Parts: sequence; C-alpha cells; structure tokens
Amino acid sequence: LSPHSYTQAALTIAPSFFNYKSKESFDLTATKKIIISPAFGYYHKGGLGITAVASFLSDQNNFTFYQFAATPSYDYLKNKDLATGISYTRYFTKDSLPFYTSPLQNEVSGYFIYRRWWFKPMVAVSYGWGSHSEYQEREEYITTLQLRRRGYTRINTKESIADFSVITSVRHDFYWLNVFSWKDHIRLTPQLSYTSGSQKFGFNQSSNTYTTVPRTNTTVLYSTENIYLDDKVYFQPVSLTFFLRTEYSIGKFYIQPQLVLDYYFPAEKNKFSSLLTFNTGFIF
Repeated sequence: LSPHSYTQAALTIAPSFFNYKSKESFDLTATKKIIISPAFGYYHKGGLGITAVASFLSDQNNFTFYQFAATPSYDYLKNKDLATGISYTRYFTKDSLPFYTSPLQNEVSGYFIYRRWWFKPMVAVSYGWGSHSEYQEREEYITTLQLRRRGYTRINTKESIADFSVITSVRHDFYWLNVFSWKDHIRLTPQLSYTSGSQKFGFNQSSNTYTTVPRTNTTVLYSTENIYLDDKVYFQPVSLTFFLRTEYSIGKFYIQPQLVLDYYFPAEKNKFSSLLTFNTGFIF
C-alpha cells in the first residue's frame, strides 16, 4: 500500500513435469525432474520494473540450462484501492530439447486487482505468440499424433501462432501481529483461481511449476503433469486452482509454506493434482 523501490533475488529448487517424446512411438511421457531457477528483479517505486529468470533442469546427474526469460513491466500502485499493470516477457529456449516446450516465445500480460473489498478480486489476461519455424515443428508433431490415431495422413497448412488466456481469482489476507514476539506476524491467504483460454499448444507449460507475481502477491499455476496438446483454437476452461498460502515472519526472516490443489479440465485422466511448496528468505 506504500510503494517503494526494491531489489529481489531468489533461488527456486522444485520438482516439475516435463513431457518427453518417446523414441518408440509418437506419445508423450510425463517425467518429474528437479529444476533450479535463479531470479533477479528490480522494481522502482514509480512503477517500472525488470525481472530475469534462468531455468536449469536436472538430467543425467547434471543441471542443464534450458530456458531464460526477461520481463520488463510497469505497475500503477499510487491508488490504495486498486493496482494494475502490464508486462512483456521474452522467452529464450534452448534448441533441440528432448522434451516438449511451447513454441510461444513472447507474452504480453496485464492485470487488475481491487484491494478495497474483503475479498480481493483479480483479473489477468495473457496473449502469447511465437516464431513460424517453432510453430511448424509443434504443428507437425500434433498433427502426427492426431492422424496416427485415425490411421491416415493429410497436409495441414494452418499458420495461426497465438494463445490467449484469462485468469480470474479472489483472495483474502488474514493477519496476526506480535504472535510470539513484538516483531513477528503470521499471514494466512486462501486464493481461488479460474483459468480459461485457447490453450492451443499447452500455454506456459515450459516454465516453472508455479510462481508468485511480485507486485500483486498473487499465485498462478503454470504447469501440470497432464499436458494437453491441440491445434484447434477455441476458448475453453483450463483449470480451477485453490491456493492456501501461509507465512511466518520474524525480523528479517520469513518462511512461506504453500498448498496448491488443481483441477485441470482438458486432461483425459488424473485431472486432480496437488503440490506442497516452501519459500524462505531474508528481507534487508
């Protein structure tokens, strides 16, 4: 509620699902891998910000770089009743990876959150697009998967390379101050999010399992075990996600256990998944 300039450095170590292409067939196999993602961000009290995230995958006893993302942003935070902002993300993904990645290389997103009500509503929209060569590779692969099941082949010349997503959520922050000492507090934040969109290529499925938007303090789920590949553009429900975020802070130290329960609509089976995470750090 009182904007100020700050720098944020973080290191994420977490399991994530990657869909590998089978050598024997055209099926995708979901495999859990450990990722390490160092991140750095600077956010000015006037609203301008920049965030950089690198992602490394644990594969064959080594950590291999596979993606870098840079995000310039602007947030309007002068009004205590609301917050809004826009950002652009450029994804740089390593070539010739053995697992599936989204062909979308660019993403523009915006959000609006109203902070005056007891339940804080938030709406966020994302639009992503990618290169023609990356699109062709994914289009051919998806078409092969579809036609293999039908038993015949054809030529597909469609060249739409974009995805559109909408996230709506509500949350409330419960605070207890000076619980065990005069300089600590406990925070409990339940959040319910509903995601819909075109989801044409499995949007953002190549990024981290989850992330917390720094300025809005809102959690967004990015990837699940059951990726859904399709080349048809239609607006559809994608996921319904419940987050239970807790935080204990004393002095400069904090710890944040988080529970994520997700229902992924497009999956043919195992639609429900759960995730337990822990954040910890120091504020200087």
